[in-house]
Amino acid sequence: MNPLSATLSRVKPSPTMAISALAMELKAAGNDIIGLSQGEPDFDTPENIRNAGIRAINEGKTRYTAPDGIPELKQAVCAKLKRDNDLDYIPKQVSIGTGGKQILYNALMATLNPGDEVIIPAPYWVSYPDMVLLAGGTPVTVSAGIDTGFKLTPEALEAAITPKTRWFIFNSPSNPTGAGYTWDELKALTDVLMRHPQVWVMTDDMYEHLAYDGFKFCTPAQVEPGLYDRTLTCNGVSKAYAMTGWRIGYAAGPEVLIGGMRKIQSQSTSNPCSISQWAAIEALNGTQDFIPVHNELFVRRRNLVLSMLREIDGMECPTPEGAFYVYPSIAGLIGKTSKAGTQIDTDEAFVTALLEETGVAVVFGAAFGLSPAFRVSYATSDEALKEACARIQDFCAAMT
Repeated sequence: MNPLSATLSRVKPSPTMAISALAMELKAAGNDIIGLSQGEPDFDTPENIRNAGIRAINEGKTRYTAPDGIPELKQAVCAKLKRDNDLDYIPKQVSIGTGGKQILYNALMATLNPGDEVIIPAPYWVSYPDMVLLAGGTPVTVSAGIDTGFKLTPEALEAAITPKTRWFIFNSPSNPTGAGYTWDELKALTDVLMRHPQVWVMTDDMYEHLAYDGFKFCTPAQVEPGLYDRTLTCNGVSKAYAMTGWRIGYAAGPEVLIGGMRKIQSQSTSNPCSISQWAAIEALNGTQDFIPVHNELFVRRRNLVLSMLREIDGMECPTPEGAFYVYPSIAGLIGKTSKAGTQIDTDEAFVTALLEETGVAVVFGAAFGLSPAFRVSYATSDEALKEACARIQDFCAAMT
């Protein structure tokens, strides 16, 4: 007898994690692998944040906390949202989770009933649709293709909304494209949402501070205060503070929703790591001086990758406004054959052949809901990026 539930059969493992794991296995076996699939900064967690964690250990702050976070961290989140986003929240409107993923999952589990729809612009972070399915809802993906700069248009959003729509998930700057919405572009979307009071807004602002070339981040409840009472503003410390392994995410929203999320968390993981919570306080309250320094490196790496990939015939690579990804279209390469004889009929075939023939690990576009494309993470060294892009150039040039 199969012991697994029917719900589990509706979802798949994270493709980004699967490809990263395969790349690590191949590397451990002695293969020359360059991994560009993992969405993780290669910087160490800043020293002041590390020291805050060490202090917490030495001061014995190692016991259970409240299920959804300590008061001090909730207050730090409130201060951050006021400082950076001009949003007013009080601690009982804040939830702390074990990473941003748990925050999103808790909210969906607390709110979705069978038949409820969740609008997700594609390309999307791979976990959004599967979390909706696990929570019993129906993901509704809406294409936001290269022709619109990977940004959802208000017309497409309007057309996707039905009486069953419960949530709209909004991510800017985006994983996987790095596309960021300007104030005016976001205002056009919030104008649509204001006409549909049954639709709640779930933001994923994880890449807020990774913004380049003068792009100014904004978030829905900031742009349209009328959405405040039906918006869950979600963020975390993983990306900007190089704290991926510390696993701290947070959200702010209406008290009734936060209470539902607290109930879910109390019966799943209980509290996030106590040490990580104290470190996250320092991340939010402490110096932010390293962020622009890191961003300068990210811009340099982004421009390096763009310049090399744009030399490839059949590949189109828009300039991202933020995050640390590029999302090249390979529409001009579909139908060709690799040097080793692999028919490139999908972006998954392209990525698989690229890994097997050159040792470069990237993620295929179908995993993000928009093909044919692939995602490159440039959160690694210049040397690795140069070598990887050179291998991609040679791989594509050898196609027939």
